[in-house]
Amino acid sequence: MFNEKIILQAGQAKQLSPVTLAFVGDAVYSLYIRANLVAAADRKPSDLQKLASQKVSAHGQSELLKTLEGRLTEEEHEIYLRGRNAKKATKSKNADVAEYNRSTGFEAVLGFLYLTGNEERIHTLLGE
Repeated sequence: MFNEKIILQAGQAKQLSPVTLAFVGDAVYSLYIRANLVAAADRKPSDLQKLASQKVSAHGQSELLKTLEGRLTEEEHEIYLRGRNAKKATKSKNADVAEYNRSTGFEAVLGFLYLTGNEERIHTLLGE
């Protein structure tokens, strides 16, 4: 099912809306966290869901970004700013506006990296 991966050129990916990049990045980060939780210990699905929710939340992503922001490349920082500053159609139910905006920027970076085939960089940023 996933034999052929779609890889865009950086220029193509930059043409996408930062909210679209964040849409992909949200899924990438969620899968990354879930896979790492499952690999770390055999837990009940309800426990896994609680742990994943804490990390994948806007608050959790905003906190992680504080440690990563200085490690972003110039290109990644530009994408982060576009995502952070983008007008969003929805609002977070459980985070303040600043956290939600930072998490959208973070997700936009992950979406960009994933769509351009730079999974190694994702692993580097997320601590693998």
